[in-house]
Amino acid sequence: MKAIRTVGRVGAAVCMIALVGCVEPGTSGTQSFQSPYLNAREALEKGNYRNALRLYSGLLDRAGPLNKRIQLELAHVHLRSGDFEDAARGSWDLAQSTTGTDRSAALSVYATATHEIALGLLAEGDTSEGAKQLGAAQKAFDEVLRNDPQLDPLGSLQGRKASIEARLRNLG
Repeated sequence: MKAIRTVGRVGAAVCMIALVGCVEPGTSGTQSFQSPYLNAREALEKGNYRNALRLYSGLLDRAGPLNKRIQLELAHVHLRSGDFEDAARGSWDLAQSTTGTDRSAALSVYATATHEIALGLLAEGDTSEGAKQLGAAQKAFDEVLRNDPQLDPLGSLQGRKASIEARLRNLG
C-alpha cells in the first residue's frame, strides 16, 4: 500500500507539471482545474474519501488530457476507502484503455483491490471464487512487476504477490 501511495504522490507531481504546461500564461484555465484537483488530492491524502470522491468525480468531465490520470486517482480513492469492487472495476477499465506505465499503474490498483476482494471471499468460506480472484490479482501483479518494477520501490507489490502465491499453494 505504501508503494501505491508513493506512486500516487509522484504521479500527482507529474500531473501538476502537466497542468501548468497545458495552459497559456495569463489565462485562468489552470485555476479552474488546479484548485479542485489540489483539494481532491488533499482530501485523498487526509483520508476524507467522501470529499475526494466528490471532487475527483467533478473533475472527470473537464480533465481533458488528464482524464485517465483522474480516473486512476478516483480508483485509488475507492481502494483506500475500502470500496474494493469499485476500485477493481475502475482500475481494470482504465488498464484496458492504456498502455505502458499507465497500464501498470492501473493494474497495481486493480491487483491490490482484487487481492482484498479475494481475502474477503476466503474469509466468508468461498474458496472457489476467492482462488479465482487471487489468480487474477497474481496475474496483474506479475505484469506490473515484469514491465514496471520501478512502481514497487519498497517491495510491497512483490510482498502481496508472494502472499497470494502462498495462499494459492495452500488452497491447491
